[in-house]
Amino acid sequence: MLKTNDGTFNETKDIIEYFRGKNYNTEQNLSRKECAKIMAYNTMLKEKLFPALQFIWWIDEKNVNELIRPWYCKTLPFPLNFYYPGKFERQARAMLETLYPVEDNISVIENKVYSEAQKCLTLLSTSLGDSVYFLGEEPTLLDAIVYSYLAPLLKAPLPNPALQNHLKACTNLMSYISRISERYFSNECCEYKTKENDQSIKKYAQNEFPNKRRNQFFAGFFATLVMATYAFSTGILEWYIRILHGAKTHVYTSVSYLCGWLMA
Repeated sequence: MLKTNDGTFNETKDIIEYFRGKNYNTEQNLSRKECAKIMAYNTMLKEKLFPALQFIWWIDEKNVNELIRPWYCKTLPFPLNFYYPGKFERQARAMLETLYPVEDNISVIENKVYSEAQKCLTLLSTSLGDSVYFLGEEPTLLDAIVYSYLAPLLKAPLPNPALQNHLKACTNLMSYISRISERYFSNECCEYKTKENDQSIKKYAQNEFPNKRRNQFFAGFFATLVMATYAFSTGILEWYIRILHGAKTHVYTSVSYLCGWLMA
């Protein structure tokens, strides 16, 4: 979404046309071959990667219930926070039904869209190689398009990160996204890194808590075992066991005394 004095633009094509109208045209210095490459990659991203992103955002139940819906409910005002998630989910399902009209198994559809998306990411990684940007040393429209697909996929804290993990395995794409984020969205990038570190610390503390309790239990158990072994070795416990053949009062007294000694 782009908000300007001339209005609000929601669609990517409308945003691009707006900047072209303001003479911000990154294609004017490109060759016909490079312009054709932009069109080809834009089509590939729409056909191969976009369906997978729609599946991730609006079909995957774990992502929808644990991240997307709570996020929209928190960010948008009432009643829009209930209207838009349902609308986007219906649009995503309609798109997938169009792409796979004879397939009813959602797991099969998931595998297919993820497979196509992974191939797309791998091709992008191969095409970028060691270059700074896709068409040279300065960003172009192609980089803006690619970034708009990859950055949300990388940055979103997805509960089900299957495709996200494939993107993270493409290290040059990771560097590419970070490079653009730091150059054009430095404030947002710093804020994201701060939140990411806070989440990592919180997650570590949560994971450490059961381990800490476990270690405390084993430490206490080990200490008790050592003291009991000492009692056997010195004959203290054996002396009390022999009292078992005597009065029960002595047994109760001895056991109470022994427990008090072990816990001291």
